[in-house]
Amino acid sequence: MPKILVTGGCGYIGSHTLVDLIKNGYDVISVDNNSRSNPAILKGVERITGKTVKNYKVDLCNFDDTAAIFQENEDIRGIIHFAAYKAVGESVEKPLMYFENNLVSLINLLKCVQEFGTPWFVFSSSCTVYGNPDQIPVTEETPPKPAESPYGYTKQMGEQILGEFQKAAGTQTILLRYFNPVGAHPSIEIGEMPIGRPQNLVPAITQTAIGKLPKMVVYGDDYPTRDGSCVRDFIHVSDIAHAHTLAIKYLEEGRNRGGCEVFNLGTGNGVTVLEAIKAFEKVSGARLNYEIGPRRPGDVVAIYANNDRAKGRLGWDPQMTIDDMMATAWKWEVKLKEDETFFAAMNSELN
Repeated sequence: MPKILVTGGCGYIGSHTLVDLIKNGYDVISVDNNSRSNPAILKGVERITGKTVKNYKVDLCNFDDTAAIFQENEDIRGIIHFAAYKAVGESVEKPLMYFENNLVSLINLLKCVQEFGTPWFVFSSSCTVYGNPDQIPVTEETPPKPAESPYGYTKQMGEQILGEFQKAAGTQTILLRYFNPVGAHPSIEIGEMPIGRPQNLVPAITQTAIGKLPKMVVYGDDYPTRDGSCVRDFIHVSDIAHAHTLAIKYLEEGRNRGGCEVFNLGTGNGVTVLEAIKAFEKVSGARLNYEIGPRRPGDVVAIYANNDRAKGRLGWDPQMTIDDMMATAWKWEVKLKEDETFFAAMNSELN
């Protein structure tokens, strides 16, 4: 089977995608500098799949180190590019850091694609490219509005770079615009491991419930939504991961229509932040200590997906409910607390 390079393979979605690729017969390698990920997660991948994944601890902003991976693995056929900074709030505070990291790493990868003739490229994009859309659900044809954050701009720019590069180089490219990945692998062997204070909703919920955080903040309850909080399309991370495998198969089988296709990855259901909290409380039996705070710069009011194209062309059909998402996220948080000693020892061994 073809060899696939997964960038950010020690990260949240990257590690789940490694599992899905391996289970579907692909040969995989990872590149992750572990600046915002935990290398111990690859042991979880190994426990699920029985396969040891080689990770190159390389900063993709360094071209020579990046090119060395391709020199050592001349049989790489596809790249799934996750590696990027992703915290909306942080990007507002540190825009240059986001532009440099997210765009230079992409450009370096594409230089390698050109030099080594890698035919397939799958890009981890985001619903943030739509900005605050005029209508929801959004389709792939919904005109992008100005991004609400530098992070969102890096995804818009990344898509533009890939579109122009594809025209010149002929690489077959898929842009996967996903919405809000949450939950953990059903085995509870891998899940989200944010470094520092979590920037995303569900790990903030679970860390508050387990006592790592004293309380969490809901940013705004005065939005024009059914309960005043922002509306998001939460999608289980394993469903997201499987879409990347289907995207690679789609390119491998030559079914793509044109050189650069776009797919939304969401459930098609909008859930408010307060509804997500209620879903968590229901499946966990825990009462969450939260308060209402002011709106957060960079947040979109409401967005959820029309996923008809991904279902029709990729054959993708998300399986997990919001209860599944919250239940697996909570089980993972409990496991992290129980296994703190294990992860500390594993990190010491890996480093």
